[in-house]
Amino acid sequence: MSETLALRGKVAIVTGSGRGIGKAIALAFADHGCDVALFARTADQVEQTAREVRERGRRALAIAGDVGDERRVEELVRTTIGELGGLDILVNNVGAAIVKPFLESTPADWQAQISWNITGTLLCTRAAGRHFVAQRSGKVINVSSIAGVRGKAGMTIYGATKAAVIQFTKILAVEWADRNVNVNCIVPGAFYTQPMKRVLDDPTLGPIRVKKIPMRRYGDPKEIAPLALYLASDASSFMTGAVLPIDGGELAKL
Repeated sequence: MSETLALRGKVAIVTGSGRGIGKAIALAFADHGCDVALFARTADQVEQTAREVRERGRRALAIAGDVGDERRVEELVRTTIGELGGLDILVNNVGAAIVKPFLESTPADWQAQISWNITGTLLCTRAAGRHFVAQRSGKVINVSSIAGVRGKAGMTIYGATKAAVIQFTKILAVEWADRNVNVNCIVPGAFYTQPMKRVLDDPTLGPIRVKKIPMRRYGDPKEIAPLALYLASDASSFMTGAVLPIDGGELAKL
């Protein structure tokens, strides 16, 4: 089993890897032999993740940019293949929410979330996918949210965009199945990441949010990393189009 989970000789791109879930995934990949291209908007955070990857004995590229910038995304894929010698895995982890009642939201709010949560995923997957389809192998791991499965007031646009990521995963998995390209989706619940800290650390809101989780705690980003590792490895070679919650049981309850 340890051999099928190994990523020795593999190359991955992980977006949103300057912190939180993306960083945890990138470091887990490096721990299992993968070279990693890190991509996020904040240069110093990406550089720090790259240093930690290199400390694990793997090669790393630190590239700052926006997943909604088509030219930058195309450059990311070209640079990764050119400098790291190939590309085997793409993790689409970037996502952000603007939380407000729908009637108070603006077209600018909508477009920002569409760019972060949908357009970026499409651009990265298309750029990497050309390479995957040509080499007839590849792993795409999309990160959605339980907000894309269940409704929550104030998250109309965010939830709609994350639901789109789930459906994109399923359809592309079917489209690329005969090209030996696996496309799967992780659906996180409440994890202790920078965007969630404001809620989870709040003495009033935090306990209310945690009470909704059957396991009565929030997740650590490191708890997502083993699932991403499985989806990136040969162990999941017959899995595609899967949508996998990791949420402490939140989606399972009535």
